[in-house]
Amino acid sequence: MKNLSNKTALVTGASRGIGAAIAKRLAREGANVAITYNSSPDRAEAVVKEIEAAGGKAIAIKADSSDPNAVKAAVDKTAETFGGLHVLVNNAGIAMLKSVEDFTLEDFDLHTSVNIRAVFAGSQAAIKHLPRGGRIITIGSCMAERVAGPGGSVYAMSKSALIGLTKGMARDLGPKGITVNLVHPGPTDTDMNPADGVGADWQRSMNALGSFGSVEDVAAMVAFLAGPESGNITGAGMLVDSGNNV
Repeated sequence: MKNLSNKTALVTGASRGIGAAIAKRLAREGANVAITYNSSPDRAEAVVKEIEAAGGKAIAIKADSSDPNAVKAAVDKTAETFGGLHVLVNNAGIAMLKSVEDFTLEDFDLHTSVNIRAVFAGSQAAIKHLPRGGRIITIGSCMAERVAGPGGSVYAMSKSALIGLTKGMARDLGPKGITVNLVHPGPTDTDMNPADGVGADWQRSMNALGSFGSVEDVAAMVAFLAGPESGNITGAGMLVDSGNNV
């Protein structure tokens, strides 16, 4: 039996990488899936077509995650299209890795608007649609708890802020039967951070398992948290990081 049959999920920033893998996995679990994208309509459409080719239902919504109104509109459009919303996955994010002395205030503001404010705006918009048993799942980073090298100060700050936001929302939404959790990936093989790219060997050396993760590893954890077996888990941060934080 598919764990998410007759459910609807929205995955933000899902035209590629981890987000695309999450969208496809939730669709395989039976969910209707909406994804957002900003600048890659062709990639977003390819994700939708792959889900549809496998017998699922999906739509792509253009939404700039730095614009809270666009994020809120995407949540409402998802619920309107599929007749409800059961799972929100806050996946969209950005990462500029450079020394703190080289960061501009514009860079800083962009990190907070996409990595923090969009999570708050999307989650707040989703609350009115989510029933008891609803799920809010946010993609964080192993760097929220450990910055293993230079250049990650602002990115790490933006991801560590999600720990407090998640714990607080779990308290606020617990009486409604809605769970709120974080998934913290470590080095993960994507086109933005390929397992054979520059610096990949150094990243492996930081991990207890000495390996890179895959996008499917992260998607599997999200699918678990979205499903019925995770109903008693909330306010948690789940590490999927090859032991980066050991």
